Amino acid sequence: MLAALKRHRGALLMGLIAPLALAVAAVPGTPGVADLQGFSARTAALQQRLEQRFDAALSAADLRAWMQQLSAAPNHVGSAHDKANAEFILQKFREWGWDASIEQFSVLYPTPREEIVELVAPGRFIATLREPPVDGDATSAQVADELPPYNVYGADGDVTAELVYVNQGMPDDYKELDALGVSVKGRIVLARYGGGWRGLKPKLAYEHGAIGCLIYSDPRDDGYGAGDTYPRGGYRPPDGVQRGSVQDLTLYSGDPLTPGIGSTAGAKRLALQDAITILKIPVLPISYADAGPLLAALGGRVAPPAWRGGLPLAYHLGPGPARVHLKVQSDWQQKPIYDVIAKIRGSEEPDRWIVRGNHHDAWVFGAADPFSGHVALMAEAKAIGKLAKEGWRPRRTLVYASWDGEEPGLLGSTEWVEAHAAELQAKAALYINSDMNSRGTLDVQGSHSLQQFVNQAARDVQDPETAGSVRTRAVAVRRVAAYEAGRAFDTGGDVPLGALGSGSDFTPFLQHLGVSSLNVEFHGEAEYGVYHSAYDSFDHFRRFVDPTFQYGVALAQVVGRIVLRAAQADLLPTAQGDFADSVAAYDDEVHKLIDGMREKSRELDTLLDDGSYRFAEDPRQPRAAPARADEVPNLDFAPLDAAVARLKTSAAGFDAAYARVAMAGGPANAARLRLNAALGGLEQALTDPRGLPGREWYRHMLYAPGLHTGYGVKTLPGIREALEERRWSEANRYIGVVAHSLNAYSERLDRAIATP
Repeated sequence: MLAALKRHRGALLMGLIAPLALAVAAVPGTPGVADLQGFSARTAALQQRLEQRFDAALSAADLRAWMQQLSAAPNHVGSAHDKANAEFILQKFREWGWDASIEQFSVLYPTPREEIVELVAPGRFIATLREPPVDGDATSAQVADELPPYNVYGADGDVTAELVYVNQGMPDDYKELDALGVSVKGRIVLARYGGGWRGLKPKLAYEHGAIGCLIYSDPRDDGYGAGDTYPRGGYRPPDGVQRGSVQDLTLYSGDPLTPGIGSTAGAKRLALQDAITILKIPVLPISYADAGPLLAALGGRVAPPAWRGGLPLAYHLGPGPARVHLKVQSDWQQKPIYDVIAKIRGSEEPDRWIVRGNHHDAWVFGAADPFSGHVALMAEAKAIGKLAKEGWRPRRTLVYASWDGEEPGLLGSTEWVEAHAAELQAKAALYINSDMNSRGTLDVQGSHSLQQFVNQAARDVQDPETAGSVRTRAVAVRRVAAYEAGRAFDTGGDVPLGALGSGSDFTPFLQHLGVSSLNVEFHGEAEYGVYHSAYDSFDHFRRFVDPTFQYGVALAQVVGRIVLRAAQADLLPTAQGDFADSVAAYDDEVHKLIDGMREKSRELDTLLDDGSYRFAEDPRQPRAAPARADEVPNLDFAPLDAAVARLKTSAAGFDAAYARVAMAGGPANAARLRLNAALGGLEQALTDPRGLPGREWYRHMLYAPGLHTGYGVKTLPGIREALEERRWSEANRYIGVVAHSLNAYSERLDRAIATP
């Protein structure tokens, strides 16, 4: 009788599911019930109903109110409002039913005591180094509560020297200066933002002999060259300054004094002089109002056309006759940071975690950065808490994190990851990050095996400004851009996932521990030129970034689906074929890189031998010819190529087995348990405990921030950077290291589907 009743209930359920499947499939931009990665038809139908309840709990009014409160006062590390925000966020998590607490760390965080930038010859000019209040911006008048513009983790110093303009201060800029006979040794450099991460500008300046560095925002880039300036428009006004960290994140993130370990109260700390991520020269950010008189005082050659910005003056290189006095004195103290960690324990797999994070600290008020993303996280947590109060429990444990100290160097996330490294490596299946968010198009970077999974979530959310899904819009934007640029674009209708470099809190998860990670945001349509300034305020955001807060809701919908599906799926979502295709493309790129280098070296030799450089130069503006490059050898890529071929075979076999197990559904069985066990820590196979050359903290062999790009990603970094720097033996060694990691990854896939 009981068995018959169960069969009747099952038939009734399938009778309800079948028409639901047809109805859902008929709605543009939504899937059929069986079309969710890792779900059977039955569990997919249940999941979609769950997501409808989740969506119903989201409110743009909530996001607006939270942002106004969170951005009401300065939120730098150590500020009273940053701590108050952490306590408010903790209170809300608990109110929504989460098991939440604050984890506190003690980190080195220098704050400015004295800053001077002045032109001492020819003539005299004293930079204001302040951002005055703006009409119509309520918080901008709180100048007494904020710190002045500064670059954290630059050195203290008091220097006076000739000034040299170095464009964006990137490696190619120094090559051009060398060719033009301009040296920065013993001088102060002036660089404009752009071209690469800000921390590389003073680092490269120091490596070329400079004794100080100034960084300014040129109006061509995010001021009146982009549009009307604040408060008339959303772009940087003359006195706006981009603050930011110059910590050498390419070596490791987190507290400079505790690399590799959590910065708890009793942690062993380096001496200040031994902290290699703290820079060696003083550096300050300045506005274009303050940069103008310095640039106008420069002599020497006129800068190359591409180096000229938007100020109404001729851009000269120097050195001199401009001489500048730069002084920075800081208070080098430990400061507390407050990570808010909230959990809902999984009902079936409590030791498998889905982790979601966004940070809550800011350079000043931080409406767009970070609260545009943080309020979406809060909306997700409130909606999930409501589901839990109604009796729902996730299959896997959910961990929501509100990080502190992201802006100075991913401090809160890194210290938490380092303090809980062993537990995270055993339990964390996925980390989902967001940071800033605005009107525009969906953009996701992350582990490539998650591309189909992310696209399914994006397909099921309607874009706030069009009739299509956010995936439809994102694909359309990319197709049109590719067509207009004369490039091909074919990803089978998917939004491609970019590779992750650095610059936000996914870094310690992915690149230190090897936890599969995603970074999700909308962007592209906001009038936003006030990044890291005091004008990144609630009043600016509500006018120029996301006035209706609907893109915050859309972010919560997309990420909420990613979180809920990763937590609920019968099988952890994955498509290993996408991953294998991406790795094959990276392999092809390094082949083309070395082939291109070899051809370019030959062409350069020809140009030098036949005197082309001598005849091509302007005798009145001499420019040195480039030096000959050493011969490019033939490297042995066979181990890497073989590992990529094996990966493609293993991925195809795994995906076929995965589809069979997912389709079967039903109670958990040995095959499902085996696949989930393999997927839970699979990305860790791509790490190597020895790390990358000279930066052992970065252990991922496929993705890392580039040594000379900062935030920008380098794929196959051990190989690619060795090739670019012409370190041939190192490139050969990392071909073997990467091949070993890929083979270990393939071995895990093969074992997971092997017949027991």
